[in-house]
Amino acid sequence: MAIAITKQAGGPDKLALLRNHSLFGQLPPKVIEHLGSYMKRRKLPRGSTIFEKDDPGTGLMGILSGSVKISVPSADGRDVVLNIMHEGEIFGEIALLDGHPRTADATAMTDCELMVIERRDFIPFLRSNPELAIEIIKTLCSRLRRTTDQVQELTFLNLPTRLAKALLRLTDAEGADPTRKVAITQREISQIIGRSRESTNKQLSIWAKRGWIRLQRGAITVLRRDKIAELAMDGPELDSS
Repeated sequence: MAIAITKQAGGPDKLALLRNHSLFGQLPPKVIEHLGSYMKRRKLPRGSTIFEKDDPGTGLMGILSGSVKISVPSADGRDVVLNIMHEGEIFGEIALLDGHPRTADATAMTDCELMVIERRDFIPFLRSNPELAIEIIKTLCSRLRRTTDQVQELTFLNLPTRLAKALLRLTDAEGADPTRKVAITQREISQIIGRSRESTNKQLSIWAKRGWIRLQRGAITVLRRDKIAELAMDGPELDSS
């Protein structure tokens, strides 16, 4: 079961947060004000469980700051990372729309501030705002395309190519550090590409020696994006695992 998340007092005006949000900022001012009356702001420290697979899907969540890992446990007890969400993105929309339990775990990868809108408030609001419903459908389609790409990568690509593609996605993501530094552990990125931590670390070390990346505690910085992009496109290297 997910841990309790306490509502925080003070902080930025919630209507300003909605106006600046990529999904809700398109709405008319009166609609934003109406939606803001339902919204709650919540802060979580890094490592907190936001919800777990099979928890009731009671709310839609948007990331105001920080990063969130979406994952599912595998049969051997390891996590399989499906996605890493960043500032401006929403998650939890599947369970919110169909009313069924959560399909995955959500964990705060960094200190996070979230906005939460409960299903009982959001579904009637969505019915009265078809433009927003269309945007959420677009979001779901984008997630489906991303999942399809991920399955293809896990099935057909060797480790270096998978790893290169993952690094590009992480450093190009909205809200990512402009210096191409991503806050992620080597264990977490190995979960994203579906390979062992040892083989992933070995490949990262090779690139670090070449000066393509810099390895730091809990972070990876891409120094030669051109080299990583070339590898992601062509995959010329042999799998070193």
